[in-house]
Amino acid sequence: MIVRNFMLCLFTVICFTAGAQLQKNSSVIADGAELLEISSQFSFTEGPAIDQEGNVYFTDQPNNKIWLYDNQGNLSLFMDNAGRANGMFFDAKGNLYACADEKNELWIIDSKTKVKTLVNAFENNPLNGPNDVWVSKSGFIYFTDPYYQRDYWTRTNPEIKHEGLYLLTKKGKLQLLDKEFKRPNGLVGTPDGKFLYVADINDHKTYRYTILADGTLSDKTLFVNQGSDGMTIDHQGNIYLTGNGVTVYNPKGEKIEHIEVPAKWTANVSFYGKDRDQLFITASEKIFTLKMKVKDAR
Repeated sequence: MIVRNFMLCLFTVICFTAGAQLQKNSSVIADGAELLEISSQFSFTEGPAIDQEGNVYFTDQPNNKIWLYDNQGNLSLFMDNAGRANGMFFDAKGNLYACADEKNELWIIDSKTKVKTLVNAFENNPLNGPNDVWVSKSGFIYFTDPYYQRDYWTRTNPEIKHEGLYLLTKKGKLQLLDKEFKRPNGLVGTPDGKFLYVADINDHKTYRYTILADGTLSDKTLFVNQGSDGMTIDHQGNIYLTGNGVTVYNPKGEKIEHIEVPAKWTANVSFYGKDRDQLFITASEKIFTLKMKVKDAR
């Protein structure tokens, strides 16, 4: 069932002052900015993805829903029975890609909320459970496929023994790019299509790859000794990693900021808003926003 424009009542916004939690004179956080808790009504929030207008969509995976927080500050239910969607990403055409691990699938959801399954198996074996996805401007689709045992599955063991990073080509061919992970999770690419960052959350590492003309990867390089759940990138090339709050690294891999988030776990992060200069943070049962000096990379 798809639910559109189901507007909820206004939420009380709880403000956390920057004083003890946010660094002063930050290179990325706006001066005087406060971390704002927008809502705590969810079970576990994930997968924020920004559309062309700056609205952000995110998932509440345990409740099997996709929500919309628009750039006017309105929260509404976008999609029910959402395939247990996790990571998501909008392409340049306005299509929403979703890692729907209820049946180990990668979905594409068009502007009319019609769902198409792009892939659900590799070499005739069911995928582990697509977790995060990024789509380049040239149309290459990258996703991670770790195995997290879900209570809504009947299986108790993976059919694919590796936990990998995949490429879905423009012709619909699925290629395994890298299987040397303990547990791949978040990923994000640079807007120019030159580099891809992928986190190995269980090995506490994040890697950078060079993207080749055919979409395959080379030059796997350790970026930082920190893993991540979801991640994003700003227009300066800074990388935002999640888990214990949000940690920001510049393109050289130097830590430049840490944002404390009052939640058990910070799962994912993205930019949103008309000017794309608001950080949107999904953290356990909560969602937060934070005004920034930097903007979304697109």
